[in-house]
Amino acid sequence: MNQQAHAVYGTTPTMSDKVRAINWEQAAAVYTRIAVGGAFLSAVASRFGLWDRTVDLKHFGNFIEYAAEVNSFLPRAVIPSVAVLATVCETSLGILLILGLWPRGVSLGSAVLLALFGTAMAISFGLKSPMDYSVFSASGASVLLALDAFRRKKSKILE
Repeated sequence: MNQQAHAVYGTTPTMSDKVRAINWEQAAAVYTRIAVGGAFLSAVASRFGLWDRTVDLKHFGNFIEYAAEVNSFLPRAVIPSVAVLATVCETSLGILLILGLWPRGVSLGSAVLLALFGTAMAISFGLKSPMDYSVFSASGASVLLALDAFRRKKSKILE
């Protein structure tokens, strides 16, 4: 029974009425944005030792070495730039996803960044590595976020 029906009949909405009233698509999109954005920010926090509570550049140096392993096919000279660029992108995308700003572009950017990272992992370590860390799953979730954002924008234009 909807809100109007409850008002007409003088009844109180039940728990099942309240559960049906939730916009589950919107709730799923928010959950996915927070999950993917949080994963980006968690990775960046690790890079600077924030999880260990020992903030220093040694952690970022270790990340640069890891970036060299992941991108083993790139010239060694570009690895520090790749590491910094990845960190800037992950920080920006993580914050923007959580805040829900520019959902279409941010979701697409997240999907592309994760697909590139997963592909680099697969080239350097084999397909098992990005599969074990759900990199392609997160990329797919970002694609679905982008599709949802494009659909919402289209429906608002038609209203």
